[in-house]
Amino acid sequence: MEFYASCPEGFESALADELKRLGLSHVRRLKGRATFEGELEEGYRACLWSRLASRVFVVLGRFEAQDADELYDSVYDIAWESIVRPGATIAITARGVTEQLRNTRFSALRAKDALCDRLAETTGRRADVDAADPDVHLLLSLRQRRASISLDLSGDPLFKRLPPAATRAGEGAHVLRPDYAALVLAQVGWTALCERELTADDYENEALPTLIDASCAGGGLLLEAVNILTDRAPGAARERWGFEGWQPHDAALWEQLLAEAREREAAARERQARIVAVDVDPAARKTAERMVKCAGYKRFVDFCAAKSATVLDHAGAVAGAALVADTTETPLSLMQDAMTLIGELRRAPELASAPVAALTRDGLLARALHAEPERSIAVMPNNEEAALEVWPSLDHAAAAFEAATSADAEEQTADAQGEAADTLMPEPTATLDLGDGKPLPVLIPESEQFANRLRKNARLRRKWAKREGVSCYRVYDADLPDYSAAIDLYEGCPQTPGRWLVIAEYAAPKTIDPALAQARMLDILAIAPRILDVPAEHVHAKARMRSRGGSQYGKQGAGKGGSGERANIARRRLPLIEEGGLTFAVNFDDYLDVGIFLDHRVTRNLVREHAKQARRFLNLFAYTGTATCYAADGGVEETVTVDLSNTYLDWAERNMRQNGFVGPQHHFVRDDVLAWIRDQRQTRNRWDLIFVDPPTFSNSSKMGRRTWDVQRDHVELLAGVSRLLAQGGHAIFSCNLRGFRPETRKLARAGVVLEDITAQTIPEDFARNQKVHHCYIVRRLPIEDAMAEVGFSAEEIAERTEELRNPEARKPRAAVPAHAQAGNGKPKKKKFYASKPKGK
Repeated sequence: MEFYASCPEGFESALADELKRLGLSHVRRLKGRATFEGELEEGYRACLWSRLASRVFVVLGRFEAQDADELYDSVYDIAWESIVRPGATIAITARGVTEQLRNTRFSALRAKDALCDRLAETTGRRADVDAADPDVHLLLSLRQRRASISLDLSGDPLFKRLPPAATRAGEGAHVLRPDYAALVLAQVGWTALCERELTADDYENEALPTLIDASCAGGGLLLEAVNILTDRAPGAARERWGFEGWQPHDAALWEQLLAEAREREAAARERQARIVAVDVDPAARKTAERMVKCAGYKRFVDFCAAKSATVLDHAGAVAGAALVADTTETPLSLMQDAMTLIGELRRAPELASAPVAALTRDGLLARALHAEPERSIAVMPNNEEAALEVWPSLDHAAAAFEAATSADAEEQTADAQGEAADTLMPEPTATLDLGDGKPLPVLIPESEQFANRLRKNARLRRKWAKREGVSCYRVYDADLPDYSAAIDLYEGCPQTPGRWLVIAEYAAPKTIDPALAQARMLDILAIAPRILDVPAEHVHAKARMRSRGGSQYGKQGAGKGGSGERANIARRRLPLIEEGGLTFAVNFDDYLDVGIFLDHRVTRNLVREHAKQARRFLNLFAYTGTATCYAADGGVEETVTVDLSNTYLDWAERNMRQNGFVGPQHHFVRDDVLAWIRDQRQTRNRWDLIFVDPPTFSNSSKMGRRTWDVQRDHVELLAGVSRLLAQGGHAIFSCNLRGFRPETRKLARAGVVLEDITAQTIPEDFARNQKVHHCYIVRRLPIEDAMAEVGFSAEEIAERTEELRNPEARKPRAAVPAHAQAGNGKPKKKKFYASKPKGK
C-alpha cells in the first residue's frame, strides 16, 4: 500500500526521520508531506505514533483526469464497494486544478457522483454525504492532467490532542500546538535523551537527562515533553478514527497495536529525567502550571523562578541536557529578560552539552546569543510567521571550532575557518556599566549612547519636575534617531505608591532592518528601568505610529474615542496619579493610551484658568474627563461630558468622583459628538466654555456609516461648537494631527475665528516636538468681522452678506456625503442640560 503523512511546511525533514524511526519503509520527503509504503500495520503505526504528522492518508488510486468526464470515469472504475463500509457517510474534498477542471467544488462533486453511482450500481444503495463529520473522508488531488484520490485514516487532525483546558477560550496564554512542540523537541534530541540508559557514574552523581524550558509560555512544550518521556503514544487516547469507515480496517490488528503501546508506556515508568520550566512572564507561567496540572503531569515538571542560578540549581547534575524556549508570545517589555536568561543558561558550564532550540521572531535570539543558529526552519505557529532556530551544544561547537581551525584541516581556507568560528562559537555578550555595580547585557553595543542620553535627560527632567511640582512627565522622545521611542514616567500618588514607565516605540522606516529595530527596542526596555529606578514589572511597552496622521493611542487594537469592550473601569483597582492638585486613575495594561495625555498638561491648566470666569462647561470628545475635572476645580457650576465610549464615560465619572465632584449638575452623555451638536443647536443649551479635543481619525461602528477625520471635518465641528457658545463664551480646540492646517477662511465664512496658542501649551518635557499637538482659542464673531479679520476683501464680505440676507440666492446644498450621515437616522431626544438662571 502507498501512504503519505501530511504536515506543515518546514516539518518535512523531521517527519521523514520520525517515520524511519517507526520502522516504515521507502520513506520519501516531499513538500508538505512524507510518503512511505507498507501494509495495513504500517499505516496504523503512523497514525498511532507520529507526533509531527497532521494526517495520514492511504492512496486508493492514481489516474488521468483531463476533463470532468474522464474524472468521473476514473473514479467510477475504483471498487468503492470494497473500500467504503456499508452505511458509512462520506465527504470528498478536492485540491488543485487542471487545465479544464479549475473549480475544486465542481471536481469534488463530480467525484462524489461517480462514487455514489458505483455504490448504487454494485450494492443497490448510494452513500450518504456528511460534509461536516463523515465516516470516510476522501481527498482528491489534481495536478496538470493527473489525479489521485486518498482516504484520510486520521479523521480529525493528529495534532488535536491537547487537554480540554488548553482549548477553551479565555484560558490565558496561547498553548503551543503539539506538533510544533514535537518539532522543537526533535531538534534537541529529547527522545534520545529520554531513552538513554544511565551509567553507574550517573547514579552516583544523581545525574539525569534534563530538559530546561526557558520560556514555557502556555505549557505546550512541557506537555509534549512529558508525553515523550512517558512514551505515551500520541494517538492512544483518540476515540474515533477515519479508518473506521474503511472496509479493510482490521480491528484486531489495531487492538494489538494499542496493547503494544500500553506495554511501552508501562515500561517507560522506569525512565528518569528532569524537566525544569521557567518564564519571565508570570501570566504565561501561571497558564503553563495550570495546563500541566490539568494533564496530570504536575509530578514531572519543576517550575522555578526565572533566574539562571535558580534554574541551574533545580536542574542539578545532568546526564545530557537540552534547552528549549518559545518566545513568540513573550511580551515585548519582557523580551530582553527572556533573551538574557536563555543566553546565561546556554553559557553555563553545567549545560555545555545542551543544544538549544527556540521558536522566535526577527532573529533576536541569535543576536542575544551572539551566534548564528546552525539551522533555521520557517514555521507558522498560531498562524504567524516565526522561525525555529537551533544552536548546537557548546561542547559540539567547541569540537567543530577546533576541527575547523586545526592544522590537520588543510582543506579549510582561512575564510571558512573564520566563518565556522563565527557560526559555532558565541561571542562574549556586550554589557553596559550603568554605575550601579551590575553589568547589563545588551543586544547592540551602541546602546551605550542611548543609556548616556537617557541618564542625562533623567537628571535634567528630575530637577525640572521637582521645581514645577510635576510627577508624571516625558523623559525621552526619540532624542537619538536610531533609538526612536518615547519614554514617559508616572509617579503614583500616596494611595497607590509606585513608579511606572510607558515606552512607546515609533514605527521604524521600511529601510531599517526590523530585527535591528526590535533589538534596539529591547535594549531600551532593559536600560530604561535601571536608569529610572522602575521595577521591571512596571514597564509597559506600547506600539506607536509617527506619521502623517499624528499619534494614535487607544485600546490594544482600538483608537482614541474608539468603541472597545466596556470594562468595569469604575470599580477596578487602578494606579492613581496626581497632576495640578487633582487625582486621576490610569490603566497601563489594557490600552495603548493610559487615561491621560501628558502633552496636554498645560492645556488642562488653561481650561481651569478659563473656567474661573465661566458658569457652564462642555467637554466634547471627553475621553477620560480630565479636562472636566480641571473645569470643575476652576469653579464652574455645571459640566457636561460627551463621548461615544461607555468605558471612557465611566472612567470620566470615576475621575470626577475621585476628586469630589459629584451631583446632578455633572452630566455624562454617550453620543456621537457631531450628531449631538446638531441636536443641541435646536435647544436653549449654551455653554460659557467648551473644550474640544477630537481624535485624528475614527471609524467606530457606533457612528454608523460615518467616519471622522479631523482635517476634513473640523470646519463642520467648530462651526457647530460656535453655535453652542453663550454670549461672550469661547472654546479651546486641540488636536494631535501633526500636519493639521485649519481652514481659517471657511471658518470665517461661518463667523468663527481661531487664535493659535499652540506654542504656549507645549510643556517643557515635550519641547523637542513642537507638533505634538495644535491648540486654538475659538470665538464666534459677526460674519463680517470674522471675514475681515482673516483678510477677506470688502467685495467678498459684501457678497457673503448678501448671500445670507437672501437665502434663495444661495447655491443648492449638496447631498450629505456618506461619511457625514447620522448613525441610525432616529431623531435624538432634545434634553435641556443647563441650569436655570438664578434670580431671573
